[in-house]
Amino acid sequence: MGRVALVTGGTRGIGRAISISLKKAGYNVTASYAGNEEAARDFTQETGIDICKFDVGDFQACEDAINQITADKGTIEILVNNAGITRDRPLHKMTPEQWNDVLNTNLTGTFNTCRLTIDGMRESGFGRIINISSINGQKGQFGQTNYSATKAGKIGFTKALALETAAKGITVNAVTPGYISTEMVLAVPEKILKEVIIPQIPVGRLGEAEEIAHCVVFLASNDSGFITGSTLTVNGGQYMA
Repeated sequence: MGRVALVTGGTRGIGRAISISLKKAGYNVTASYAGNEEAARDFTQETGIDICKFDVGDFQACEDAINQITADKGTIEILVNNAGITRDRPLHKMTPEQWNDVLNTNLTGTFNTCRLTIDGMRESGFGRIINISSINGQKGQFGQTNYSATKAGKIGFTKALALETAAKGITVNAVTPGYISTEMVLAVPEKILKEVIIPQIPVGRLGEAEEIAHCVVFLASNDSGFITGSTLTVNGGQYMA
């Protein structure tokens, strides 16, 4: 098998596409999930990709899971931090719980998984960390001060960690998807999609999860070794950073 890869939030949506594409590219993939047992079971039955249930916001749970993956498969050298949640609400109505839940999963979860895999990457002299951010971490979004803060934080985290690890053969990059045709986006009323969201996208359509996955596969490859600390925007021209 190829290099060992962990994709957090890897059984649904963009994460699902990333997990499948990495497997097709020859990586030994484990996809994590937090709660949807049925979706995770269906995913592994359909794809043959290993799954692992843990809360990325819980350092001990991450440590236990990553230790088990390492014991079973070897050093994790490809890490895709895709797990994320939303708790949308304008700030003047947002509760501390809604703020902390999103920060804990989206940003602290990225710290947890990186902290627990970075030593192995340093020892092997190779690593690829790809952090899935968002267009809303670049431009902001009404009702998403919590979410936008975490996604912007991922970009800053990416740049700082890239500086720390470059000399060790480890690259760290961020991908910022725009509106992607996932279950979450397609749950938006069709009228809003057609009349409000899609007209803002110069290419005139939603993105596909596989288009994000292709970017991740490239950034995980040997061919991307001179790219680190970068933010790859994949949004159909909606926001150009």
